[in-house]
Amino acid sequence: MSNPHVTLSGHSGHAIAALTEGPEQGVPVLLAHGGGQTKRAWKRVTAMLADHGFRTIALDLRGHGDSAWADDGAYDIVDFAGDLVAIAGSLDRKPALIGASLGGLAGIMAEGEVAPGSFASLTLVDITPQMEAGGVTRVVGFMAAHAREGFASPDEAARVISEYLPHRPSRKASSGLAHYLRQKNDGRYYWHWDPAFIDGIMRRHVERGDSGDYGRNELGEAAARLALPVHLIRGGSSDLVSPEAVEHFRALVPHAAYSDIADATHMVVGDQNDAFGGAILDFLMRTHGTEIAA
Repeated sequence: MSNPHVTLSGHSGHAIAALTEGPEQGVPVLLAHGGGQTKRAWKRVTAMLADHGFRTIALDLRGHGDSAWADDGAYDIVDFAGDLVAIAGSLDRKPALIGASLGGLAGIMAEGEVAPGSFASLTLVDITPQMEAGGVTRVVGFMAAHAREGFASPDEAARVISEYLPHRPSRKASSGLAHYLRQKNDGRYYWHWDPAFIDGIMRRHVERGDSGDYGRNELGEAAARLALPVHLIRGGSSDLVSPEAVEHFRALVPHAAYSDIADATHMVVGDQNDAFGGAILDFLMRTHGTEIAA
């Protein structure tokens, strides 16, 4: 059995760590996580897709998890998009792309601006060009709060996460949390991503002054150029993507399919994993099912 852990080449050879699952000849599906997460966020989704004949490739985005950090601080959306384009181009056929939050923004720019035609389909998880300023502020604030000083213990990190996600049952540090933390020589635990990533977001927010930091106009223009099959999934209780933002997106991309996952926040993958997985699978089977070998 081949090693599921691989290193792929992103833009300009940037080393991108990935975890693969499913049949070697299956329809390839790239999965790009949200800011501050890692490829482990997709664990249950990749297992389900692999069971249905898809070849999943869950990425650690640059500066996250086991992927290389960007020494030059290249963490703008187009940098992440460039990695996705490079990886898609290295495969033997166009992959479906599933992007959550940051990964979805990168997907919009990759397909709509950087290299149209790179992907076979695009699934966006609770992200659109039009984002609620309050939701963005909450996400960025959570990420920035402990980016530099870290935590005294995994349990302290678990407590901070519980405060950020009060709708979920409180729990102590689990083995899964270990994938999101690194213990350094000072004995403290730090998020498994480059602090320069969040520094760049905050700096660009000040410089540009736009509420979403990601260039709403550029993203909207890129979205309007999407010609491939598109699926937007929204958390029904999301504070980042409002119903109005959904309507704005569907006006830009009239052919997009849409799923609303009840009782899920912006963290759709973890809040309602079964319903989320079912929505993803339904779209992928309708879009790529004929390509799956019997």
